[in-house]
Amino acid sequence: MRDANDSTNERRRHFLGCMAWAGAGTLWLMKGGVLQAQPLGGADAASAADASFSFVQISDSHIGFHKEPNPDVAATLRASLNMINAQSTRPDFLLHTGDLTHLSRPEEFDTLGQLMSEARSGKVFYVPGEHDVIGDNGAEFFRRFGERQQAGGWYSFDHRGVHLVGLINVLNLQAGGLGSLGAEQLAWLKNDLAGRSADTPLVVFAHMPLWPLYPPWGWGTDDSAEAMSYLRRFGSVSVLNGHIHQIQQKVEGNITFYTARSTAYPQPAPGQAPAPGPLKEVPPGSLHRYLGIRDVRHVQGRQALAVTEEVLS
Repeated sequence: MRDANDSTNERRRHFLGCMAWAGAGTLWLMKGGVLQAQPLGGADAASAADASFSFVQISDSHIGFHKEPNPDVAATLRASLNMINAQSTRPDFLLHTGDLTHLSRPEEFDTLGQLMSEARSGKVFYVPGEHDVIGDNGAEFFRRFGERQQAGGWYSFDHRGVHLVGLINVLNLQAGGLGSLGAEQLAWLKNDLAGRSADTPLVVFAHMPLWPLYPPWGWGTDDSAEAMSYLRRFGSVSVLNGHIHQIQQKVEGNITFYTARSTAYPQPAPGQAPAPGPLKEVPPGSLHRYLGIRDVRHVQGRQALAVTEEVLS
């Protein structure tokens, strides 16, 4: 005979499974200038209530992809947006960190725009992925989703005492597919940060990792070291990326790097396959195990975030 705890645990496992299947959104809470993260649907009311603000990061929706292991990427993006909409505390904004589409086709951008319009959030900020700039160097992406602050597409904004910077590193890819920021953008970044106090919390977001995560697969940005040199004087810097469709974290002094899962499909771990790409060896009905959920909390007195992963067993 099962007791009440058994029933509660069963409901919890079912709920976590639904979160995992929805795929990969993360609710970010800003507290005292330090980011804390919660899995979508998992942030408790008390945590959300004492945050100065919250936002959600999603990434790599790949609208237009229709192969294994996920032939319906629009459905998993919509499920993630439904989870965002179900939050008791409405996020101030959403960040989409690139690869909105799979092939940069107008109909794919149309579908993405229609889906994102369902999000109950103040605004959605975007940066492109390499899949969003195919054939036209990003012209269609920037026309529809660009912030138009700078000719190159990069931008920044301030929100409740936090400075956020959206960088573009998917144009002019380097040898091996590494991302690149370029001299003009780096000069702009240096100038953008120059007059700001070192106490200003920074959130920097781009598509490709801004650290050499796995250069043999192009998982990095060739001139990111210069960008990091402008960030190191700040006391709290969080760098958010997509591209690799899985969670990786790195801490360098006061800079913490986070990559995000995809809402579309997983990729193999660095070096664990001949090349990057959709992880097709997913048993039928088990995609949710590969998407999983992420629970990230700030440990009091530390800049770093504590990360816990949960998948269905």
